[in-house]
Amino acid sequence: MADDFAKAVEDGLKLTKRIYLGKDSVTVAPPPMVRSAHWYLPSAPMVYAVISDPRIVDNPYIPSYQPHVHGRCDPPALIPLRMEGVDLDVDCYADTAFIQVSGTWRVHCVMGSRSCDCRIAVPMGDQGSILGVEIDLPTKSYSTELIGVEETKGIEKIARPEDGRFLKPHIFTLTIPQIDGGTNISIKLRWSQKLSYNEGQFSLTVPFSFPEYVTPAIKKISKKEKIQLNVDSGIATEILCKATSHPLKEITRHAGKFGFLYEAEILTWSNTDFSFSYSVSSDNIFGGVLFQSPSLDDYDQRDMFCIYLFPGSQQSRKVFRKEVIFVVDISDSMQGSPLESTKNAISAALSKLSPEDSFNLIAFSGETFLFSTSLELASKEAIERATEWVSTKYSVGGGTNMFIPLEKAAEMLSNTCGSIPVIFLVTDGAVEDERNICDWMKKRLKNGGSLFPRIHTFGIGSFCNHYFLRMLAMIGQGEYGAACDLDSIEVQMQKLFSKGLSTVLASITIDAFDDHEQIEVLARQQIDLLTAQAWFSENKQLEEKVAKLSIQTCNISEYTRMVLLEKNKIDKATESSGAREKKGEPHKIVDSEAPKMILLQSLSVGFGDLIATAVNIRPGSEEPKLPEVTEIFMKATSDCCGQMCSLCCCMCCIQCCSKMNNQCATTLTQLCAALACFGCLDCCSQLCCPGQDGR
Repeated sequence: MADDFAKAVEDGLKLTKRIYLGKDSVTVAPPPMVRSAHWYLPSAPMVYAVISDPRIVDNPYIPSYQPHVHGRCDPPALIPLRMEGVDLDVDCYADTAFIQVSGTWRVHCVMGSRSCDCRIAVPMGDQGSILGVEIDLPTKSYSTELIGVEETKGIEKIARPEDGRFLKPHIFTLTIPQIDGGTNISIKLRWSQKLSYNEGQFSLTVPFSFPEYVTPAIKKISKKEKIQLNVDSGIATEILCKATSHPLKEITRHAGKFGFLYEAEILTWSNTDFSFSYSVSSDNIFGGVLFQSPSLDDYDQRDMFCIYLFPGSQQSRKVFRKEVIFVVDISDSMQGSPLESTKNAISAALSKLSPEDSFNLIAFSGETFLFSTSLELASKEAIERATEWVSTKYSVGGGTNMFIPLEKAAEMLSNTCGSIPVIFLVTDGAVEDERNICDWMKKRLKNGGSLFPRIHTFGIGSFCNHYFLRMLAMIGQGEYGAACDLDSIEVQMQKLFSKGLSTVLASITIDAFDDHEQIEVLARQQIDLLTAQAWFSENKQLEEKVAKLSIQTCNISEYTRMVLLEKNKIDKATESSGAREKKGEPHKIVDSEAPKMILLQSLSVGFGDLIATAVNIRPGSEEPKLPEVTEIFMKATSDCCGQMCSLCCCMCCIQCCSKMNNQCATTLTQLCAALACFGCLDCCSQLCCPGQDGR
């Protein structure tokens, strides 16, 4: 999908050469001759005109009188729209950032008498989650909303997959239908993402690098760029801003809080992602508790709290001695990039083990392969042998049996004494006995004493059951990680390994609550954890709770669906029939009462795909392929023949034709030829003329 999108943008930029922008226009420099496959993917919030008919491409105000073009764009080309203004608001609370981008784009590339669909693309940062989109047009407005799965049954209009989906795990796209050429589009985009923490420093990067071709070509147009940043660290100690990508001016500062502002008239839009970092000044481990009462419109009126612990910046602190086992899926679906990235991450993790640590490696598919029959000390020689063993492993066909390698790993760590036992599970598939594995691990850990293995899980692609992996990590008091994008497997896996191998505190308990109190975390993390519990227990009440929380916080879940609400605006000056318009009186435009609902395709990750795992489909191969033109033609003609054959039999035709005279036979032949022509015309219209909007 991403490659097709990039190719469509490249085709769209070629079409823009037909547009005459006036004498005062600025020529955009051509892209470099050598560019990566992702050159045309959005690196900041963008809007594109979806062009199926190249004849409509022109300046809406100044006709270019370009030569007539024939044919259609299939797939449609994407022309990036010029941006007139942009505001970025970033609010950070603890380790989560809530981001809103408000901007105005103009449909500068379509004739004023024609219209086209417009596609919005929203790239997000680390663990980004789309929260909402609002679009304001002169005569209409659109907004996204989450509703329960049961409420979707009455919705008649369902969007096509390309009209609302994730282009990549971190890029959300949404299509708005039929916007007239020359229209100004006001858009608000909201999403959340995580701040990263490393060596006492929080960092955030927001995609905010705009390509040169979205800058208005007219020099005289004023361009204003605004960035506002508010940080509430939730920490009473002093915090220090370390670095920022844009010249921010400090406007407020309190204990644990600060605010910055950047506002300027500019010639070109920002060509750098917005990034900043701040540090927490402490050498030692410290923490605290934050309390907050619920809002009045919150369906859950219990008080909320947050417990935080910081490791401090002291580098000489010693971590626990560890006994580590890597359990790695090497089924045929892991072939190529997933397995190579996993090998590199494991080799890097092995090199960081201390000599007093112990380790082992278990590879599995339908069978199980052990590096050693017992744990080995992490000596230099042992690590070299393990690295060589890992490098020689290749994908093995067959099924995915996860229980046996996990059982072997737990058995090896059953006699651990004086160290932290750790299991890392890496897989890209789903198995049928996932709930049984969780039950078995839960019982085993319950009987294993205080030093039961910490289980860290990592899912690759969209075919594995990420909620099973999350639940297994919850049972094992470990961390869960994932990489749905093949390019990020090694980086994300190394982060998980680094966390799991750097334990300085273990077995932390909270005894301020009795056994009957429920303790939960908030928003995105709470939705994911509750969904894992609902999947494991098959509890309908938990599913309903997740749905309510999802709708309240605007976070996508497995039990809600996103809809696009379309509202027509009405003119109060001409609302009542017969009312005369007074000259010079301003019109009052308001939204109509009943919005139309368009149901988007499911945006959640799902609960794994057993069939794809069984046939070893590789991660990244889940993109549906559109049928070729020949397939469409054959299907159309075969359907036509099938319908005719279902109405009569061969013997009836023979008997009927044998009794016809020459005139009847000639008339029947002409009639069949005419019907065949109509059938061919209908087929050609589906292939070549899907309509002005590309459908």
